[in-house]
Amino acid sequence: MNIALIGGIDRLERHYQEEAVRAGVDLKIFNISEANINAKLKQVDAVVIFTNKVSHNMKKQAMAAAKSNNIPLFMHHSCGVCTLRDCLNCLMTSKFSHYSRQESYHV
Repeated sequence: MNIALIGGIDRLERHYQEEAVRAGVDLKIFNISEANINAKLKQVDAVVIFTNKVSHNMKKQAMAAAKSNNIPLFMHHSCGVCTLRDCLNCLMTSKFSHYSRQESYHV
């Protein structure tokens, strides 16, 4: 499963990747604003946004890209490793398959 993480803390990037490996997930991290984010998010299965550590513009771009590509979107206020771990565990459960691909979830 490919998941995009938008936001987060730079110094925790290595720990985010370690959690993704433990969960069996390919994690792409975008913690700075990037050009053409829509094209970069086309191949992911879900988008996770850490809302307290991301610019408003980057959040808007990621939300628009997820909506236009019909990708599930999950938003979390906190950006700790435990938050990511819980989110990845949730995404890997069978519950994820029941979510509409056009809905977003804010936790």
